[in-house]
Amino acid sequence: MINPFDFPGGAAFARKAIRVANAIVRLRRRATDAGVPVIYVNDNFGRWRSDMRALLAFCGQPGMRGAAIVNLLAPQPTDYVVLKSTLSGFYQTPLEAMLRLGAVKTVIVTGFATDNCVLFTAADAYMRDFRVVVPRDCAQADSADAHRRALRLLSKLFSANTNASTTLRLSPRR
Repeated sequence: MINPFDFPGGAAFARKAIRVANAIVRLRRRATDAGVPVIYVNDNFGRWRSDMRALLAFCGQPGMRGAAIVNLLAPQPTDYVVLKSTLSGFYQTPLEAMLRLGAVKTVIVTGFATDNCVLFTAADAYMRDFRVVVPRDCAQADSADAHRRALRLLSKLFSANTNASTTLRLSPRR
């Protein structure tokens, strides 16, 4: 989610991502109000000496394509943060241990891109016996077709709930 969008096509992707970022902000507020932990699992973009503050400063610089999204989605003091170096939020990160220690049964995966990091993180969650939710309005791919294909795969292969975020009942015990 916290991204410089400095790849080819990144400026257009970032412009489209504002709508999704706003939906994620609304879901995050609902989760926080319901007592559901919010965990940011974010790429470190090969910045091996960075932490989330450094990543926010880098991606939120004036003129950076992702600055508006950084301003919307910066983690709150009550949120948890895990930096990752690959597509999956689970691969070589402490995410699974955090979830198990918190007795989490269901994960809600949001972000960019539906057909990439969201897909791989959701697949790894499913393979670790978590229930998977990927709200269709809280994820985005490079194209609408890629987004729809990824949502179909998530639903078919991983039994993911891909309904809109507004339909989710949030409870800290689920």
